[in-house]
Amino acid sequence: MGVPFHPSSFLSFLLFIICILYMYPGVIAAKTGGNSITRHYTFNIQMRNITRLCETKSVITVNGKFPGPRIIAREGDRVVIKVVNHVPNNITIHWHGVRQLQSGWADGPAYITQCPIQTGRSYVYNFTITGQIGTLWYHAHVSWIRATLYGPIIILPKHNESYPFVKPYMEVPIIFGEWWKVDPEAVVSQAIQTGAGPNSSDAYTINGFPGPTINCSSKEMYRLKVKPNKTYLLRLINAALNDELFFKIANHTFTVVVTDASYVKPFKTDTIFIAPGQTTDVLLKTKSHNSNDKFLMAARPYSTAASGTFDNTTVIGVLEYGGSQITHGDSSIQSLPLPQFPPINATAYVANWTNSLRSLGSSRFPVTVPQTIQRRFFFALGLGTNPCPANQTCQGPNGTKFAASINNISFVMPTTAFLQAHFFRQSKGVYTTDFPTTPLSQFNYTGTPPNNTMVVNGTKVVVLPFNTTVELVMQGTSTLGGENHPLHLHGFNFFVVGQGSGNFNSTTDPSTFNLVDPVERNTVGVPSGGWVAVRFRADNPGVWFMHCHIEIHLTWGLRMAWVVNDGKHPNQKLPPPPADLPKC
Repeated sequence: MGVPFHPSSFLSFLLFIICILYMYPGVIAAKTGGNSITRHYTFNIQMRNITRLCETKSVITVNGKFPGPRIIAREGDRVVIKVVNHVPNNITIHWHGVRQLQSGWADGPAYITQCPIQTGRSYVYNFTITGQIGTLWYHAHVSWIRATLYGPIIILPKHNESYPFVKPYMEVPIIFGEWWKVDPEAVVSQAIQTGAGPNSSDAYTINGFPGPTINCSSKEMYRLKVKPNKTYLLRLINAALNDELFFKIANHTFTVVVTDASYVKPFKTDTIFIAPGQTTDVLLKTKSHNSNDKFLMAARPYSTAASGTFDNTTVIGVLEYGGSQITHGDSSIQSLPLPQFPPINATAYVANWTNSLRSLGSSRFPVTVPQTIQRRFFFALGLGTNPCPANQTCQGPNGTKFAASINNISFVMPTTAFLQAHFFRQSKGVYTTDFPTTPLSQFNYTGTPPNNTMVVNGTKVVVLPFNTTVELVMQGTSTLGGENHPLHLHGFNFFVVGQGSGNFNSTTDPSTFNLVDPVERNTVGVPSGGWVAVRFRADNPGVWFMHCHIEIHLTWGLRMAWVVNDGKHPNQKLPPPPADLPKC
């Protein structure tokens, strides 16, 4: 369920405070001046036995919770989270979508902005929420540990400010995930060793529950109890590792109001498309009749992959009205109709979905898309191969190892953190600044793929002067099969000014760009067999990771980094690192 916000009476306010203290122990809030406060959290990273799909295994959690506890803040609040590592694995946490203005040391990707937190050590992440309202999320950002280490970040409007839509009766985070019966670390280790694609997950989850997929898991189902004729704000997060998803609730429609913590022009739909890394806030108006009806909610994958396997299952939960009650093993669940989904490879539906998103663009929430551009980049991205090492048998295409690249550069992670190397001007031997701004060799990106699929391995970055306006066109390729690639940029929001099918035409396609009210996001799908164009202003000094949020593609090298130099003024410079920054 969720916690209702904006209580209207003193009694309900007291109940609200009691609920918060009960549900989120260890949270401390301190006044910092004005209407903003500092919110302190402690995250103990610890193992916990969790039973799903009839089997129990030990997983990495925050404070023993799966999914992890909520972070709640208002726009303008400072958030301080002490992360203590009690598990054998190295740990970092990324606060996905948080702008991290002048707080790049708190961004979290391993070996980009910090070295991992080692066993028995701790690190304090310290950042301020600036200009963002809605839903973001946090997750581990080292190897595949985010399979179980993730949770929601709920950003409320400032005090005495309201949403630009109807006040919801209740707000409910709904997080989609993936569940493996085995350790996901073993899954990715095997894939790296053999060069093959990874074993797919055994189930999807809604708020940690896979639903009644088999008899003994009938009690492992998420249930949302609602009242009739009420408006609920559902905060949707796709925390799955490798799959984009459709989401529906039978016989209900949604009104989309926020994506990636930025307001959009409201539009109605009965099907949500959400890629890994993305968040979508929707209003759900419940039915007016007072009944005990039950309706299935469900999520299933969208995939255009021409090769490899993926989890082709459907996860279900239940929306319960009034006094309806679902009991464990309730046979009535079997009789409820499953929502009807678009086809699994519904590229046209996904393209229309993306085109439906527009920034709200009101006087209160203006659109600041750059109108003039100083640097233009064209990135071709997709899959490729690496040769099989001597004396080893590989299971990738034609006996090679799977790889992935941007402009044919498959990114090799360093063994020390980029941000430290940049700040202390010690980049020699860590990275080079010659990342190609266009593909090294051009070809028919969405046509017949080239015979040579080998990538170039390197640790290269793009360097930008402070406040540079950037236009980036990302082109999907058909090499080893075209796929949708959700690209996530750390440290910035960008405006999605255009998208299309086929190869990008630099002469004609820019005339179709939306420079009035493009949607503002931190993660965007590069369409299978097509392209997407984004614009942003490099107003945040530091080193910022950009990568595909399909985890195996990230592992294979579909990633790069932007270095944004300091500006002239104190508020345009990256501060020195904190004293407790982990060491490699």
